[in-house]
Amino acid sequence: MTNEVKLLLRRELLLLAGREDIAAAQEAALVPYWAPCPASVVGHRAAARALREAAEQFLAPTW
Repeated sequence: MTNEVKLLLRRELLLLAGREDIAAAQEAALVPYWAPCPASVVGHRAAARALREAAEQFLAPTW
């Protein structure tokens, strides 16, 4: 896989992670502060974290 392809994949993963963060924030904004955080918000945040971790793999050196 070329470096250009790796960078494009990394960028796309980071864009997807950002969308998951936005979805989490939008859903969390609908819930009163005293109410428990919906599982969907936790799921969006976990997805964003996983996507960012996957994106970071494209920066790791390959020996």
